[in-house]
Amino acid sequence: MENTTNTAAAVDNSEFSFKRASQAKEIWRRFRKSKGALIGLILLLIIVGVLLFAPLFISYDAAIESDFANVLAKPSKEHIFGMDGYGHDIFARIIYGGRTSLTIALIATVTSCLFGSALGAIAGYFGGWVDSLIMRSLDIFMSVPDILFTMAVVVALGANAVNLIIALTLAYFSNYVRLVRSQVLTLSEQDYVEAARAGGSGNARIILKHIIPNAIGVIIVNVTLNVAKIIIYESTLSFLNLGMPPPQPEWGMMLSEAREFMRPAPHLLIFPAAAIVLCACSVNLVGDGLRDALDPHLKS
Repeated sequence: MENTTNTAAAVDNSEFSFKRASQAKEIWRRFRKSKGALIGLILLLIIVGVLLFAPLFISYDAAIESDFANVLAKPSKEHIFGMDGYGHDIFARIIYGGRTSLTIALIATVTSCLFGSALGAIAGYFGGWVDSLIMRSLDIFMSVPDILFTMAVVVALGANAVNLIIALTLAYFSNYVRLVRSQVLTLSEQDYVEAARAGGSGNARIILKHIIPNAIGVIIVNVTLNVAKIIIYESTLSFLNLGMPPPQPEWGMMLSEAREFMRPAPHLLIFPAAAIVLCACSVNLVGDGLRDALDPHLKS
């Protein structure tokens, strides 16, 4: 009898593993059908690889130390992207500025997702006065434009990495509240949730084990698309001198510094602008591909 039980359990586990593997393969199959998504993924992997291994081929000192003999130097073999108005290597500043911008964008995306998803799950699951309190507070919060709110937070707290993350988190968490709330309102009425309640599962366990995992696909897509938005937002704040303090390189700050030299040295503007566009576009392409791959209505 014990052998029969063990065999049945082994079969169930193997079937579960097979289903999970098959689902992952199906998502990947549908994702790679999109040429744009594949191009975005390859481009994003190249960008991330260059940023991660930057110290192997150029030092951080080149991004912050001034070489006044080569101020506004045009692209050459020694400095492939040229030099800026302070004698800094533009290629080094783009790479290390990208590390700063992407790190802040990723952390702000994760924190806004966790905070917003928690509030959305609580509002959708409990409903009633809890839902009304959260959503009415959110309406008041969203009455202030995002860019104005982030600027006010950074000005009040000071311009540094932590305060930038706080400002961007508070600007973007509201997207996840509404998204997760709508998903929870639908999923909380499903039979498996009712069965979990009947089985004695607590509210926290039901939310974490049964509801959030079934809404994770929509959340992942929204997270991916928000990374690109936050990169642009962070660059906008840096452009307005509300980003990292100098000489820390940032893409938005580089654009701001390039305004003075647009005619005599257009490369100061072209390269950081191209970096922002390429990074944001690659993330958006990956997000679009994930949205199509995870959408059950597009299965073929």
